Parts: sequence; structure tokens; C-alpha cells
Amino acid sequence: MRITLSIALIIAALIAVPTLIGVVGGLESTEGGEVAVVRDGGWFDDNQVRQVIDPGSGLTWTGMWSSVHAYPAQQRFYTITADAKRATRLGVDVVTVPSSDGVNLGIEGTLYFTLNLDHDTLKSFDDKYGTRTYRAQDDSSPAAWEGDDGWTAFFGQAVRPVIDNALRSQLGNMRCAELVPSCSLLESSALKPQDSNTNITRVQNAVNAALARDLPQALGGEFFTGLRFTLAKVTLPAEVQQAVDRSLAAGAAVSEAQARVAQAKAESAANQARQEGYDKCPACAEIDKLKSLPQGITVYAPGNPQSIVIPAK
Repeated sequence: MRITLSIALIIAALIAVPTLIGVVGGLESTEGGEVAVVRDGGWFDDNQVRQVIDPGSGLTWTGMWSSVHAYPAQQRFYTITADAKRATRLGVDVVTVPSSDGVNLGIEGTLYFTLNLDHDTLKSFDDKYGTRTYRAQDDSSPAAWEGDDGWTAFFGQAVRPVIDNALRSQLGNMRCAELVPSCSLLESSALKPQDSNTNITRVQNAVNAALARDLPQALGGEFFTGLRFTLAKVTLPAEVQQAVDRSLAAGAAVSEAQARVAQAKAESAANQARQEGYDKCPACAEIDKLKSLPQGITVYAPGNPQSIVIPAK
């Protein structure tokens, strides 16, 4: 009898402990900057989406053994830059795009966006992208909802190719000098430098229009809102930049030489004019000679080889 009672108590404990854990674990809340998609996961449940918890919620019952997928709810940004400390990916991250005249341009910029918080859209997003893993840069395989590393891995694999394609399609139709004015120094035809600010603004607008059109098609839904790409910098390949620097240095040297020639011509013209004035006014020449003497001279006898100049005491 005692043995039977002990076995019953053990069985009750084995049932009660997991049940208690499931009940406690079934209470979830979200912070102000995150939204959560809850999927059923109980012993007798399926794995379908159960509910969506809005940002900044209190404790919410999600069901026993359910899984919670938390996603960023505030505006996010994805930075492409040569500065490894600022890049969203680890290390140097620049999109290389060939211009229409064959110069490989390095493109740096930032995409701003916000995850669409509509509940039905979030459920669809979690079905498509929250139920698989993505290869991170450290060779781990996190899910999109597993912290910043998981979100970055998802974004790099699912969204980054669309960004790269938009940049290539818009920038590939432009000449180097339209985006980097110094490129005009390398062209044989003496083209005037372009207004790069106007062209960059035009490219930004075109890239934003392309992303608004292409991202929903590529991802299968309107999962992001507030898309805005800012083109921060366009760089030249090292060898091209060196050629530009040499051209600028040569131009500066030519300008300096031209300035010296102009100065010499001006001095020659001034001397000639001064001499013509002296020819017309010999006394003026003597007056200018006196003015040019050092201070302190008291005696001056021009034309006399025995003249004496006595400094003032």
C-alpha cells in the first residue's frame, strides 16, 4: 500500500512540475521596442500562430508551452559603409557598382525602415521568415527573432540583395563624373564638372521608389514601412583616386606657373611704365632715388665720384 502511494506521489509530481513550469512560462510581456508573435506549442497543440502581443504590453497569457518570437517594433536602420565600426555587417561593407563609363564606384549609405505592426501582416511575416534560421557571420544559424544577430542575419540574406540590385540598376546608368565631379579630370573631353548633389538626390529618390516596388514582391508582403535610403558617400577605386590626385596636383602646378608668368608680365609692364615716366620727368627719378635711400642718410651727392655719404649720429 505504501509502495503504491509513493508511486502515485511520484507520478503526480512528474505531472505537476512540468504543468507548473508551463503555466508560469505561459505568461509573457513585451518591452516598448518589440512586438511578439506567439505560436502554439503545447503537448496537444499544433504550431500555428496563436496571437500577437503589441509593444509595451503587460503580462499576457500565451498558453502553456507556446513559443514567443519577438521582433523590433521601432524604427531600425541598416548601414552600408567602409567604416567597420559603423557597418551593420562585421567588417568593411561597401556595394561596388560599375558606372556607365566603366568606373567601379563604392556606394555607402543607410536604409531606414520599420517593421509593419499590422497583426495579420506580422503573422504572415512570422510564417515566412520566423520559422527558419539564417547563416550569421560567425557561422551560427539563429532565427530572425533571436536578438540583433538573428535579425541582422535575416536582413542580410533576405533584404540586402534587393538593396544591392536597386543600387546597381539606378547607378549603373550614370557616368562617374555625374556622381563624383573629380572624375571629369580624367575624361579626354573637357566636360564641365557635374552638380553631384542634384544627381545624388535623384539617385536616392529612384532607389527609394525601386525598394518600395521591389521589396514587397521579393519578400511576399508589405512587411516594412517608412522605407528611406540615404546615399552617404560615393568613392573611387584606389588607382582611380590616385590618378585624380595626380591630375589635381598637375593642375595646381600649372596654375602656379601661370600665376608666376602673369606676375612677371605685370612687373615688366610696371617697370616699363615707370621708365617712361622718368623719361618725361628726370627730376621724378631723382626724387624716387632719394625716397629709396635707407633711413638716417644725411648727405647724398649723385654724379660725383668723390661724394661722401655720412650716416646721421
